[in-house]
Amino acid sequence: MTHPNNVLFQTGSALPLIPACEHFAGNEKFIRKAVALQLSLKVQFDVTCDCEDGAPTGQEHEHALMVGKLMAELSSSKNRLGVRIHDPRHQACHDDVDILITEAGQNISYLTIPKPLGYDDAVRTVEYIHNVAAKSGVPTPPIHILIETQSALSEVFQIASIAGLQGLTFGLLDFVSDHQGAVPASAMRSPNQFAHQLISRAKTEVGAAALRYGLIATHNPCLEIQDRSVAFNDAKTARDSYGYMRMYSIHPSQIESIISGMQPSEDEIETAGEILLAAQAADWGPISHRNEMHDRASYRYFWNLLQRAHVNGTPISTEAKNSFFQ
Repeated sequence: MTHPNNVLFQTGSALPLIPACEHFAGNEKFIRKAVALQLSLKVQFDVTCDCEDGAPTGQEHEHALMVGKLMAELSSSKNRLGVRIHDPRHQACHDDVDILITEAGQNISYLTIPKPLGYDDAVRTVEYIHNVAAKSGVPTPPIHILIETQSALSEVFQIASIAGLQGLTFGLLDFVSDHQGAVPASAMRSPNQFAHQLISRAKTEVGAAALRYGLIATHNPCLEIQDRSVAFNDAKTARDSYGYMRMYSIHPSQIESIISGMQPSEDEIETAGEILLAAQAADWGPISHRNEMHDRASYRYFWNLLQRAHVNGTPISTEAKNSFFQ
């Protein structure tokens, strides 16, 4: 049987296949706990070690060194560890890069740059990361850019075009603060984060720029940590209405809710498996499924859906798993 990867050719940039949730952890205790949870849960998520907000003022160097050594120690084939560095205009930014690449090197699953003021900030920092990795003899880690300012939003398509990026992330809290009181605090949470015109526009622009350049758009976190339905609904709205395929969590209780909200329903996953199996049996020619016609155009959609379910640890049928993921 021919595998879908060999026949369903992409017409543009294929979106990266990475977990739908990244969980932020800022100190050694929380990083170790997050990795332990990462290895114990059936669903898949990333752990982002935080060198920005996680670093005590004046101890940025020591914090980055701790994070680098910890990533080298804890990284394995069963988990993914990323890291957020300081922003391009912070004195610790380049030091973070030097330390992390030296200490963790190829164990870094992705590296996030926060708060660039625009394209120039972003591209200079990306180039610095490339240069340090080359000098160290390790591959440059995939890079994510956090869009948190009005100036960065105005250049978001140019930022998204930078080579070596894997994703764009929308930073809601800093973005609201950047409006100096013109946007109310209620826009930092639901429902107003999706209803306020300036915030909804910003989410749309970030999502559109990411998808235009084959990047994953990551949604801002949910501030509610007790009621799990809030994180679920935020993730589902971000996915269904704005094209975001990833969201970050700030509390372990949010992880499974975010992954569930970002995922297609069980029925959609089952349907995708059925259609792809029937298509494979027909040598990828047109088929009829439940009185609907399907061909390679829709096969590509269902193949993307099934791959994302698989990479997030969402159950799929045994037959589909054996046919496509062995």
